[in-house]
Amino acid sequence: MDSNNNSQLQVLQKAKINVKNELGSLAQVLSWFNQLNHSVVPKYIWMQCQLALAEGFTNAVRHAHKNQPPEVSIDIEVAIFPQHLEIRIWDKGEPFDLEGFMKTMPPVEENAEGGRGVKIMQRIADLISYKQTADKRNCLLIVKNYPSGIEENETSN
Repeated sequence: MDSNNNSQLQVLQKAKINVKNELGSLAQVLSWFNQLNHSVVPKYIWMQCQLALAEGFTNAVRHAHKNQPPEVSIDIEVAIFPQHLEIRIWDKGEPFDLEGFMKTMPPVEENAEGGRGVKIMQRIADLISYKQTADKRNCLLIVKNYPSGIEENETSN
């Protein structure tokens, strides 16, 4: 394995948070996310990942934990690598076929109040999956790639 592959696997930072199963925890999640050292991540990518995190978290609260009390917590982990960022959101809801849903997802009205979260995450992520883990939790994985060596304040679409 050459040094480029080794640097790609090097975790620059990894952080975890455990929050209550309530929409009010979104502010805590976003504040925690923004405190991470993300100097290697281009600013526009960081903002996209922040949006994907918010959508993933609110989907976990609204759908996976729909009938669960706030004490049934949601775990979140972010790992920053030299050329990609990984977001994992674990819930304790019923398993859900995300891949099947994305294949058959109907178009969403632009002015719709809801129903756009999966579409937004799908557009942002370079890889998205939702799998049940050995401990019977579900893990939403969102991976976003970015080029290395870009200044933090650089923006692009």
